[in-house]
Amino acid sequence: MNTTGVSGCRTRCFSSLELSGGRRWLRQGLLLGVLLALFAGPVVMARAAAQSSSSPTSSGQASAPDPRLQKAYRFQQDGWTYVHLEGTPGEIGFQHGYLLAPEIADALEVVKLEDTHTSKRDWAFFRKASHDMLWPHIDAEYKKELQGIVDGVKAHGVAIDLDDVVALNAFQELADYYVPWLNQREKRAAVPGLVAPGNCSAFIATGSMTKDGKIVIAHNDWTSYMDGARWVIMFDIVPQHGNRMLMDGFPGVITSDDDFGVTSAGLMIAETTISKFEGWDPKGKPEFVRSRKAMQYANSIDDYVRIIKEGNNGGYANDWLIGDRNSGEIAYLELGLKNTPLWRTKDGYFISSNFARDEKVMAEETTFDSKDMTSSPNARRVRWEELMAQSKGRIDVEMAQRFLADHYDSLDKKEQPNARSLCGHGENLLARDSQFEWDPYHPGGAVQGKATDSSMAAKMSLRARTGHPCGQDFLAKEFLEKHPEYAWQKPVLRDMKAGPWTTFTAGQKAAQ
Repeated sequence: MNTTGVSGCRTRCFSSLELSGGRRWLRQGLLLGVLLALFAGPVVMARAAAQSSSSPTSSGQASAPDPRLQKAYRFQQDGWTYVHLEGTPGEIGFQHGYLLAPEIADALEVVKLEDTHTSKRDWAFFRKASHDMLWPHIDAEYKKELQGIVDGVKAHGVAIDLDDVVALNAFQELADYYVPWLNQREKRAAVPGLVAPGNCSAFIATGSMTKDGKIVIAHNDWTSYMDGARWVIMFDIVPQHGNRMLMDGFPGVITSDDDFGVTSAGLMIAETTISKFEGWDPKGKPEFVRSRKAMQYANSIDDYVRIIKEGNNGGYANDWLIGDRNSGEIAYLELGLKNTPLWRTKDGYFISSNFARDEKVMAEETTFDSKDMTSSPNARRVRWEELMAQSKGRIDVEMAQRFLADHYDSLDKKEQPNARSLCGHGENLLARDSQFEWDPYHPGGAVQGKATDSSMAAKMSLRARTGHPCGQDFLAKEFLEKHPEYAWQKPVLRDMKAGPWTTFTAGQKAAQ
Protein backbone atom coordinates (compact mmCIF):
# COMPACT_ATOMS: atom_id res chain seq x y z
CA MET A 1 0.00 0.00 0.00
CA ASN A 2 1.10 3.54 -0.67
CA THR A 3 1.21 5.36 2.64
CA THR A 4 3.91 7.83 1.74
CA GLY A 5 2.28 10.59 3.73
CA VAL A 6 1.82 8.46 6.83
CA SER A 7 5.26 6.89 6.65
CA GLY A 8 6.84 10.25 6.04
CA CYS A 9 5.12 11.66 9.09
CA ARG A 10 6.37 8.80 11.24
CA THR A 11 9.91 9.30 9.98
CA ARG A 12 9.84 12.98 10.73
CA CYS A 13 8.32 12.35 14.14
CA PHE A 14 11.13 10.04 15.17
CA SER A 15 14.16 11.46 13.37
CA SER A 16 15.07 13.53 16.42
CA LEU A 17 14.96 10.50 18.71
CA GLU A 18 18.38 9.05 17.91
CA LEU A 19 18.63 7.54 21.33
CA SER A 20 20.92 4.85 22.64
CA GLY A 21 21.64 2.76 25.72
CA GLY A 22 19.27 3.29 28.63
CA ARG A 23 17.15 5.77 26.67
CA ARG A 24 16.20 3.29 23.91
CA TRP A 25 13.08 2.38 25.89
CA LEU A 26 11.80 5.92 25.33
CA ARG A 27 12.06 5.60 21.59
CA GLN A 28 10.31 2.24 21.61
CA GLY A 29 7.62 3.48 23.94
CA LEU A 30 6.88 6.50 21.77
CA LEU A 31 6.71 4.34 18.66
CA LEU A 32 4.30 1.94 20.34
CA GLY A 33 2.19 4.86 21.49
CA VAL A 34 1.84 6.28 18.01
CA LEU A 35 0.97 2.90 16.49
CA LEU A 36 -1.66 2.33 19.14
CA ALA A 37 -3.07 5.79 18.55
CA LEU A 38 -3.36 5.02 14.87
CA PHE A 39 -4.83 1.57 14.86
CA ALA A 40 -6.28 0.28 18.16
CA GLY A 41 -9.33 0.45 20.35
CA PRO A 42 -12.62 2.34 20.46
CA VAL A 43 -12.51 6.10 20.00
CA VAL A 44 -8.71 5.82 19.97
CA MET A 45 -8.02 7.78 16.80
CA ALA A 46 -10.43 10.59 17.60
CA ARG A 47 -9.13 10.90 21.14
CA ALA A 48 -5.53 10.69 19.95
CA ALA A 49 -6.23 13.53 17.54
CA ALA A 50 -7.74 15.63 20.29
CA GLN A 51 -4.80 14.94 22.59
CA SER A 52 -2.17 15.66 19.94
CA SER A 53 -3.88 18.90 18.95
CA SER A 54 -3.83 19.92 22.61
CA SER A 55 -0.04 19.58 22.85
CA PRO A 56 1.99 22.74 23.56
CA THR A 57 2.66 25.00 20.58
CA SER A 58 5.97 26.79 19.96
CA SER A 59 4.74 29.57 22.20
CA GLY A 60 4.16 27.11 25.03
CA GLN A 61 0.34 27.38 24.81
CA ALA A 62 -1.82 24.26 24.34
CA SER A 63 -3.94 24.30 21.15
CA ALA A 64 -7.62 23.37 21.41
CA PRO A 65 -8.82 19.85 20.41
CA ASP A 66 -10.27 19.65 16.90
CA PRO A 67 -14.03 19.80 17.58
CA ARG A 68 -14.80 17.89 14.36
CA LEU A 69 -13.52 14.67 15.92
CA GLN A 70 -15.25 14.79 19.29
CA LYS A 71 -18.22 12.59 18.38
CA ALA A 72 -16.39 10.18 16.09
CA TYR A 73 -14.70 6.88 16.90
CA ARG A 74 -13.58 3.55 15.44
CA PHE A 75 -12.83 0.06 16.74
CA GLN A 76 -12.05 -3.39 15.39
CA GLN A 77 -14.34 -6.39 15.79
CA ASP A 78 -14.18 -9.79 14.09
CA GLY A 79 -12.41 -8.49 11.01
CA TRP A 80 -14.56 -5.37 10.63
CA THR A 81 -13.59 -1.76 11.34
CA TYR A 82 -16.60 -0.10 12.94
CA VAL A 83 -16.63 3.66 12.32
CA HIS A 84 -19.08 6.11 13.92
CA LEU A 85 -19.46 9.44 12.10
CA GLU A 86 -21.70 12.27 13.25
CA GLY A 87 -22.35 15.91 12.42
CA THR A 88 -22.46 18.28 9.47
CA PRO A 89 -21.39 17.10 6.01
CA GLY A 90 -17.96 18.65 6.47
CA GLU A 91 -17.56 17.11 9.93
CA ILE A 92 -18.63 13.66 8.77
CA GLY A 93 -16.20 13.86 5.87
CA PHE A 94 -13.33 15.01 8.08
CA GLN A 95 -14.01 12.24 10.59
CA HIS A 96 -14.15 9.67 7.79
CA GLY A 97 -10.89 10.89 6.26
CA TYR A 98 -9.01 11.16 9.54
CA LEU A 99 -10.14 7.93 11.18
CA LEU A 100 -9.59 5.86 8.04
CA ALA A 101 -6.61 7.69 6.50
CA PRO A 102 -4.30 4.63 6.26
CA GLU A 103 -7.12 2.47 4.89
CA ILE A 104 -8.10 5.14 2.34
CA ALA A 105 -4.52 5.47 1.10
CA ASP A 106 -4.34 1.70 0.73
CA ALA A 107 -7.75 1.45 -1.00
CA LEU A 108 -6.78 4.17 -3.46
CA GLU A 109 -3.72 2.20 -4.54
CA VAL A 110 -5.92 -0.85 -5.17
CA VAL A 111 -8.41 1.14 -7.23
CA LYS A 112 -5.64 2.83 -9.22
CA LEU A 113 -4.11 -0.52 -10.14
CA GLU A 114 -7.40 -2.25 -10.88
CA ASP A 115 -9.01 0.52 -12.93
CA THR A 116 -5.93 1.41 -14.97
CA HIS A 117 -5.07 -2.25 -15.67
CA THR A 118 -8.54 -3.23 -16.86
CA SER A 119 -9.31 -0.05 -18.83
CA LYS A 120 -5.82 0.66 -20.24
CA ARG A 121 -6.38 4.30 -19.22
CA ASP A 122 -4.03 6.08 -16.84
CA TRP A 123 -5.06 7.50 -13.48
CA ALA A 124 -4.94 11.04 -14.89
CA PHE A 125 -7.86 10.05 -17.13
CA PHE A 126 -9.99 9.06 -14.11
CA ARG A 127 -9.05 12.21 -12.23
CA LYS A 128 -10.03 14.38 -15.19
CA ALA A 129 -13.36 12.57 -15.65
CA SER A 130 -14.08 13.06 -11.95
CA HIS A 131 -13.18 16.75 -12.05
CA ASP A 132 -14.81 17.71 -15.34
CA MET A 133 -17.79 15.36 -15.62
CA LEU A 134 -18.79 14.14 -12.15
CA TRP A 135 -17.98 17.00 -9.77
CA PRO A 136 -20.36 19.56 -11.37
CA HIS A 137 -23.31 17.17 -10.82
CA ILE A 138 -22.67 16.36 -7.15
CA ASP A 139 -25.05 17.86 -4.57
CA ALA A 140 -23.55 20.65 -2.45
CA GLU A 141 -23.98 18.56 0.72
CA TYR A 142 -21.84 15.75 -0.64
CA LYS A 143 -19.27 18.11 -2.12
CA LYS A 144 -18.71 19.30 1.45
CA GLU A 145 -18.44 15.72 2.71
CA LEU A 146 -15.96 14.74 -0.01
CA GLN A 147 -13.86 17.83 0.70
CA GLY A 148 -14.02 16.90 4.37
CA ILE A 149 -12.52 13.49 3.56
CA VAL A 150 -9.65 15.22 1.77
CA ASP A 151 -9.12 17.52 4.75
CA GLY A 152 -9.21 14.57 7.15
CA VAL A 153 -6.65 12.42 5.33
CA LYS A 154 -4.37 15.43 4.90
CA ALA A 155 -4.61 16.16 8.63
CA HIS A 156 -3.38 12.61 9.11
CA GLY A 157 -0.45 13.20 6.79
CA VAL A 158 -1.74 11.41 3.69
CA ALA A 159 -1.31 13.21 0.36
CA ILE A 160 -4.61 12.69 -1.49
CA ASP A 161 -6.55 15.45 -3.24
CA LEU A 162 -10.19 16.00 -4.18
CA ASP A 163 -9.95 14.51 -7.68
CA ASP A 164 -8.49 11.34 -6.18
CA VAL A 165 -11.32 11.08 -3.65
CA VAL A 166 -14.06 11.64 -6.24
CA ALA A 167 -12.47 9.05 -8.56
CA LEU A 168 -12.24 6.64 -5.62
CA ASN A 169 -15.95 7.12 -4.91
CA ALA A 170 -16.74 6.50 -8.59
CA PHE A 171 -14.46 3.52 -9.03
CA GLN A 172 -17.40 1.21 -9.76
CA GLU A 173 -19.00 3.40 -12.40
CA LEU A 174 -16.13 5.05 -14.26
CA ALA A 175 -14.10 1.99 -15.29
CA ASP A 176 -17.03 -0.36 -15.92
CA TYR A 177 -19.68 1.97 -17.38
CA TYR A 178 -18.19 5.28 -18.55
CA VAL A 179 -15.08 3.82 -20.21
CA PRO A 180 -16.93 1.21 -22.35
CA TRP A 181 -19.42 3.90 -23.41
CA LEU A 182 -16.59 6.29 -24.26
CA ASN A 183 -14.65 3.64 -26.18
CA GLN A 184 -17.69 3.04 -28.40
CA ARG A 185 -18.34 6.75 -28.82
CA GLU A 186 -14.74 7.45 -29.81
CA LYS A 187 -14.57 4.28 -31.95
CA ARG A 188 -11.26 3.45 -30.31
CA ALA A 189 -9.35 0.55 -31.83
CA ALA A 190 -7.55 -2.15 -29.85
CA VAL A 191 -9.34 -1.45 -26.58
CA PRO A 192 -10.10 -4.10 -23.94
CA GLY A 193 -13.53 -5.71 -24.27
CA LEU A 194 -14.94 -4.17 -21.12
CA VAL A 195 -18.47 -5.01 -20.00
CA ALA A 196 -20.39 -4.05 -16.90
CA PRO A 197 -19.65 -6.76 -14.32
CA GLY A 198 -22.08 -8.85 -12.33
CA ASN A 199 -21.56 -8.34 -8.61
CA CYS A 200 -23.47 -9.74 -5.62
CA SER A 201 -26.24 -12.18 -4.67
CA ALA A 202 -29.26 -11.11 -2.64
CA PHE A 203 -32.84 -11.85 -1.66
CA ILE A 204 -35.65 -10.16 0.24
CA ALA A 205 -38.79 -11.92 1.51
CA THR A 206 -41.91 -11.10 3.50
CA GLY A 207 -45.35 -12.36 4.47
CA SER A 208 -45.94 -16.09 4.04
CA MET A 209 -42.31 -16.63 2.99
CA THR A 210 -40.77 -15.81 6.36
CA LYS A 211 -40.92 -17.42 9.79
CA ASP A 212 -42.58 -14.44 11.51
CA GLY A 213 -44.30 -12.89 8.49
CA LYS A 214 -41.96 -9.91 8.53
CA ILE A 215 -39.13 -8.91 6.20
CA VAL A 216 -35.84 -10.81 5.92
CA ILE A 217 -33.10 -9.48 3.63
CA ALA A 218 -29.59 -10.79 2.93
CA HIS A 219 -26.72 -9.98 0.59
CA ASN A 220 -23.32 -11.28 -0.53
CA ASP A 221 -20.89 -8.69 -1.84
CA TRP A 222 -19.26 -10.09 -4.99
CA THR A 223 -16.16 -8.30 -6.20
CA SER A 224 -12.45 -8.86 -6.78
CA TYR A 225 -10.52 -10.18 -3.78
CA MET A 226 -8.30 -7.11 -4.09
CA ASP A 227 -11.31 -4.97 -3.20
CA GLY A 228 -12.97 -7.55 -0.98
CA ALA A 229 -10.14 -7.83 1.52
CA ARG A 230 -10.69 -4.11 2.17
CA TRP A 231 -14.49 -4.01 1.99
CA VAL A 232 -14.68 -4.44 5.75
CA ILE A 233 -15.86 -1.09 7.09
CA MET A 234 -19.09 -0.91 9.10
CA PHE A 235 -20.30 2.69 8.97
CA ASP A 236 -22.67 4.13 11.58
CA ILE A 237 -23.54 7.59 10.23
CA VAL A 238 -25.62 10.23 12.04
CA PRO A 239 -25.97 13.13 9.58
CA GLN A 240 -27.10 16.62 10.47
CA HIS A 241 -30.12 16.11 8.21
CA GLY A 242 -31.90 12.96 7.13
CA ASN A 243 -31.85 9.43 8.53
CA ARG A 244 -29.26 7.59 10.54
CA MET A 245 -27.61 4.80 8.49
CA LEU A 246 -25.86 1.55 9.41
CA MET A 247 -24.16 0.11 6.34
CA ASP A 248 -21.10 -1.78 5.23
CA GLY A 249 -18.64 0.07 3.01
CA PHE A 250 -15.28 0.70 1.38
CA PRO A 251 -12.69 3.14 2.78
CA GLY A 252 -13.10 6.68 1.49
CA VAL A 253 -16.47 6.09 -0.20
CA ILE A 254 -19.52 7.98 1.08
CA THR A 255 -22.07 5.30 0.14
CA SER A 256 -22.11 1.58 0.92
CA ASP A 257 -21.29 0.88 -2.76
CA ASP A 258 -22.23 -2.78 -2.52
CA ASP A 259 -25.28 -1.20 -0.97
CA PHE A 260 -26.49 -3.05 2.08
CA GLY A 261 -27.85 -1.12 5.01
CA VAL A 262 -30.67 -0.17 7.34
CA THR A 263 -31.93 3.30 8.18
CA SER A 264 -33.74 4.96 11.07
CA ALA A 265 -36.73 5.49 8.74
CA GLY A 266 -37.25 1.72 8.67
CA LEU A 267 -35.85 0.99 5.23
CA MET A 268 -33.76 -2.13 4.51
CA ILE A 269 -31.66 -1.96 1.35
CA ALA A 270 -29.63 -4.30 -0.88
CA GLU A 271 -28.75 -4.50 -4.57
CA THR A 272 -26.95 -6.53 -7.21
CA THR A 273 -25.55 -5.25 -10.49
CA ILE A 274 -27.12 -5.91 -13.90
CA SER A 275 -24.64 -7.97 -15.93
CA LYS A 276 -23.48 -6.66 -19.33
CA PHE A 277 -25.37 -3.38 -19.00
CA GLU A 278 -24.62 -0.67 -21.56
CA GLY A 279 -25.42 3.03 -21.18
CA TRP A 280 -24.12 6.30 -19.79
CA ASP A 281 -25.31 9.89 -19.50
CA PRO A 282 -22.35 12.28 -19.01
CA LYS A 283 -24.76 14.95 -17.76
CA GLY A 284 -26.22 12.72 -15.07
CA LYS A 285 -25.57 12.57 -11.34
CA PRO A 286 -23.02 10.00 -10.12
CA GLU A 287 -24.53 6.79 -8.80
CA PHE A 288 -22.53 7.01 -5.57
CA VAL A 289 -24.28 10.30 -4.81
CA ARG A 290 -27.77 9.06 -5.71
CA SER A 291 -27.47 5.87 -3.66
CA ARG A 292 -26.16 7.73 -0.60
CA LYS A 293 -28.86 10.40 -0.90
CA ALA A 294 -31.61 7.78 -1.24
CA MET A 295 -30.47 5.91 1.86
CA GLN A 296 -30.12 9.13 3.86
CA TYR A 297 -33.34 10.89 2.88
CA ALA A 298 -35.89 8.26 1.82
CA ASN A 299 -38.70 7.63 4.29
CA SER A 300 -40.58 5.13 2.13
CA ILE A 301 -40.14 2.84 -0.85
CA ASP A 302 -41.59 5.55 -3.09
CA ASP A 303 -39.06 8.06 -1.76
CA TYR A 304 -36.18 5.67 -2.39
CA VAL A 305 -37.24 4.97 -5.96
CA ARG A 306 -37.72 8.67 -6.72
CA ILE A 307 -34.37 9.77 -5.27
CA ILE A 308 -32.26 6.99 -6.81
CA LYS A 309 -33.75 7.77 -10.25
CA GLU A 310 -33.19 11.55 -10.06
CA GLY A 311 -30.40 12.48 -12.48
CA ASN A 312 -29.73 8.83 -13.35
CA ASN A 313 -26.42 8.64 -15.28
CA GLY A 314 -26.60 4.90 -15.99
CA GLY A 315 -23.53 4.29 -13.89
CA TYR A 316 -23.38 1.14 -11.76
CA ALA A 317 -26.80 -0.05 -12.99
CA ASN A 318 -28.40 -2.21 -10.31
CA ASP A 319 -31.43 -4.21 -9.28
CA TRP A 320 -32.52 -2.68 -5.97
CA LEU A 321 -34.18 -4.72 -3.22
CA ILE A 322 -36.02 -2.40 -0.84
CA GLY A 323 -37.97 -3.27 2.29
CA ASP A 324 -40.07 -1.06 4.56
CA ARG A 325 -40.27 -2.63 8.03
CA ASN A 326 -43.10 -0.24 8.96
CA SER A 327 -45.48 -1.65 6.34
CA GLY A 328 -43.94 -5.07 5.67
CA GLU A 329 -43.83 -4.24 1.96
CA ILE A 330 -40.87 -5.12 -0.25
CA ALA A 331 -39.94 -3.86 -3.72
CA TYR A 332 -37.62 -4.65 -6.62
CA LEU A 333 -36.45 -1.75 -8.79
CA GLU A 334 -34.57 -2.60 -11.98
CA LEU A 335 -32.70 0.63 -12.57
CA GLY A 336 -31.71 0.81 -16.19
CA LEU A 337 -31.04 4.11 -17.92
CA LYS A 338 -33.98 3.95 -20.36
CA ASN A 339 -36.23 1.58 -18.42
CA THR A 340 -36.91 1.44 -14.67
CA PRO A 341 -39.59 -1.19 -13.95
CA LEU A 342 -40.71 -1.64 -10.34
CA TRP A 343 -42.32 -4.64 -8.64
CA ARG A 344 -43.65 -4.64 -5.07
CA THR A 345 -45.51 -6.99 -2.71
CA LYS A 346 -46.46 -7.59 0.91
CA ASP A 347 -46.44 -11.36 0.51
CA GLY A 348 -43.63 -12.95 -1.46
CA TYR A 349 -39.96 -12.56 -2.31
CA PHE A 350 -37.50 -11.14 -4.80
CA ILE A 351 -34.16 -12.71 -5.69
CA SER A 352 -31.26 -11.09 -7.49
CA SER A 353 -27.99 -12.41 -8.88
CA ASN A 354 -26.94 -10.07 -11.70
CA PHE A 355 -29.56 -11.01 -14.29
CA ALA A 356 -31.92 -8.54 -15.95
CA ARG A 357 -35.44 -9.46 -14.84
CA ASP A 358 -37.35 -7.27 -17.29
CA GLU A 359 -37.29 -8.36 -20.95
CA LYS A 360 -37.25 -4.78 -22.19
CA VAL A 361 -34.28 -3.87 -20.00
CA MET A 362 -32.50 -7.00 -21.16
CA ALA A 363 -33.16 -6.38 -24.85
CA GLU A 364 -32.60 -2.62 -24.98
CA GLU A 365 -29.90 -2.03 -22.37
CA THR A 366 -27.82 -5.19 -22.04
CA THR A 367 -26.11 -7.87 -24.10
CA PHE A 368 -26.96 -10.44 -21.43
CA ASP A 369 -27.89 -13.99 -22.49
CA SER A 370 -30.49 -15.31 -20.07
CA LYS A 371 -30.38 -18.78 -21.67
CA ASP A 372 -26.70 -19.47 -20.97
CA MET A 373 -27.02 -21.71 -17.93
CA THR A 374 -23.25 -22.19 -17.66
CA SER A 375 -22.92 -18.59 -16.50
CA SER A 376 -22.96 -17.48 -12.89
CA PRO A 377 -26.00 -15.14 -12.91
CA ASN A 378 -28.32 -17.74 -14.46
CA ALA A 379 -27.03 -20.65 -12.37
CA ARG A 380 -27.46 -18.65 -9.18
CA ARG A 381 -30.94 -17.57 -10.23
CA VAL A 382 -31.95 -21.24 -10.46
CA ARG A 383 -30.47 -21.92 -7.03
CA TRP A 384 -32.22 -18.96 -5.44
CA GLU A 385 -35.57 -20.19 -6.78
CA GLU A 386 -34.89 -23.67 -5.39
CA LEU A 387 -34.08 -22.31 -1.94
CA MET A 388 -37.14 -20.06 -1.86
CA ALA A 389 -39.43 -22.97 -2.80
CA GLN A 390 -37.84 -25.28 -0.21
CA SER A 391 -37.93 -22.72 2.60
CA LYS A 392 -41.34 -21.06 2.31
CA GLY A 393 -42.66 -20.07 5.72
CA ARG A 394 -39.38 -20.77 7.50
CA ILE A 395 -36.98 -18.04 6.34
CA ASP A 396 -35.24 -16.11 9.12
CA VAL A 397 -31.83 -14.48 9.56
CA GLU A 398 -30.12 -17.73 10.55
CA MET A 399 -31.42 -19.42 7.41
CA ALA A 400 -30.42 -16.40 5.33
CA GLN A 401 -26.85 -16.81 6.57
CA ARG A 402 -26.90 -20.41 5.35
CA PHE A 403 -28.19 -19.29 1.95
CA LEU A 404 -25.27 -16.88 1.60
CA ALA A 405 -22.84 -19.72 2.37
CA ASP A 406 -24.45 -22.11 -0.14
CA HIS A 407 -22.10 -24.04 -2.46
CA TYR A 408 -24.62 -25.94 -4.58
CA ASP A 409 -23.91 -25.71 -8.31
CA SER A 410 -27.29 -25.85 -10.08
CA LEU A 411 -25.68 -26.72 -13.42
CA ASP A 412 -23.64 -29.72 -12.26
CA LYS A 413 -26.18 -30.47 -9.52
CA LYS A 414 -23.68 -30.98 -6.76
CA GLU A 415 -21.93 -29.15 -3.92
CA GLN A 416 -18.84 -27.36 -5.23
CA PRO A 417 -17.68 -23.83 -4.39
CA ASN A 418 -17.21 -22.00 -7.66
CA ALA A 419 -18.48 -18.99 -9.60
CA ARG A 420 -21.94 -20.59 -9.98
CA SER A 421 -22.57 -21.07 -6.25
CA LEU A 422 -24.28 -18.37 -4.17
CA CYS A 423 -21.10 -18.16 -2.09
CA GLY A 424 -18.97 -17.39 -5.12
CA HIS A 425 -15.41 -18.68 -5.55
CA GLY A 426 -14.04 -17.42 -8.86
CA GLU A 427 -10.64 -18.86 -8.03
CA ASN A 428 -12.20 -22.27 -8.77
CA LEU A 429 -13.59 -21.22 -12.15
CA LEU A 430 -12.34 -23.70 -14.79
CA ALA A 431 -13.60 -21.98 -17.95
CA ARG A 432 -14.33 -18.42 -19.00
CA ASP A 433 -17.75 -17.16 -17.88
CA SER A 434 -19.49 -15.79 -20.97
CA GLN A 435 -21.69 -13.31 -19.10
CA PHE A 436 -19.24 -12.12 -16.45
CA GLU A 437 -16.32 -12.14 -18.90
CA TRP A 438 -14.27 -13.69 -16.08
CA ASP A 439 -11.18 -15.61 -17.10
CA PRO A 440 -10.45 -19.01 -15.52
CA TYR A 441 -9.39 -18.90 -11.86
CA HIS A 442 -10.53 -15.30 -11.52
CA PRO A 443 -9.67 -14.09 -7.98
CA GLY A 444 -13.09 -12.75 -7.16
CA GLY A 445 -16.43 -13.83 -5.75
CA ALA A 446 -18.33 -13.48 -2.49
CA VAL A 447 -16.14 -11.40 -0.20
CA GLN A 448 -18.51 -10.86 2.74
CA GLY A 449 -22.14 -11.30 3.73
CA LYS A 450 -24.86 -9.41 5.60
CA ALA A 451 -28.37 -10.21 6.77
CA THR A 452 -31.10 -8.63 8.87
CA ASP A 453 -34.84 -8.73 9.49
CA SER A 454 -37.57 -6.28 10.52
CA SER A 455 -37.03 -6.83 14.24
CA MET A 456 -33.28 -6.24 14.01
CA ALA A 457 -33.76 -3.27 11.67
CA ALA A 458 -36.08 -1.67 14.24
CA LYS A 459 -33.04 -1.61 16.53
CA MET A 460 -30.75 -0.41 13.69
CA SER A 461 -28.96 -3.75 13.76
CA LEU A 462 -27.65 -6.31 11.27
CA ARG A 463 -25.51 -9.44 11.04
CA ALA A 464 -22.28 -9.45 9.02
CA ARG A 465 -19.33 -11.69 8.22
CA THR A 466 -16.02 -10.79 6.59
CA GLY A 467 -14.54 -12.99 3.89
CA HIS A 468 -16.32 -15.88 2.19
CA PRO A 469 -19.66 -16.38 4.00
CA CYS A 470 -18.96 -20.13 3.96
CA GLY A 471 -15.98 -19.56 6.25
CA GLN A 472 -13.20 -20.50 3.82
CA ASP A 473 -10.07 -18.33 3.69
CA PHE A 474 -8.44 -17.01 0.52
CA LEU A 475 -4.63 -17.05 0.73
CA ALA A 476 -2.95 -14.70 -1.71
CA LYS A 477 0.57 -16.19 -1.80
CA GLU A 478 -0.69 -19.71 -2.36
CA PHE A 479 -3.03 -18.52 -5.13
CA LEU A 480 -0.37 -16.50 -6.98
CA GLU A 481 2.07 -19.42 -6.89
CA LYS A 482 -0.52 -21.54 -8.70
CA HIS A 483 -1.74 -18.80 -11.05
CA PRO A 484 1.13 -16.53 -12.18
CA GLU A 485 -1.16 -15.06 -14.85
CA TYR A 486 -2.54 -12.85 -12.06
CA ALA A 487 0.90 -11.65 -10.93
CA TRP A 488 -0.09 -8.10 -11.85
CA GLN A 489 -2.25 -8.12 -8.70
CA LYS A 490 0.63 -9.09 -6.42
CA PRO A 491 1.34 -5.55 -5.13
CA VAL A 492 -2.14 -5.30 -3.60
CA LEU A 493 -3.60 -8.82 -3.40
CA ARG A 494 -3.76 -9.92 0.23
CA ASP A 495 -5.21 -12.75 2.28
CA MET A 496 -8.96 -12.61 2.77
CA LYS A 497 -9.73 -14.32 6.06
CA ALA A 498 -13.28 -15.28 7.00
CA GLY A 499 -14.52 -13.95 10.31
CA PRO A 500 -17.50 -15.11 12.39
CA TRP A 501 -21.05 -13.90 11.93
CA THR A 502 -21.29 -10.83 14.15
CA THR A 503 -24.14 -8.55 15.18
CA PHE A 504 -23.59 -4.82 14.72
CA THR A 505 -25.86 -2.06 16.01
CA ALA A 506 -25.95 1.69 15.51
CA GLY A 507 -24.23 3.49 18.38
CA GLN A 508 -22.28 0.40 19.35
CA LYS A 509 -19.06 0.72 21.28
CA ALA A 510 -16.14 -1.67 21.48
CA ALA A 511 -16.50 -4.69 23.74
CA GLN A 512 -14.57 -4.26 26.97
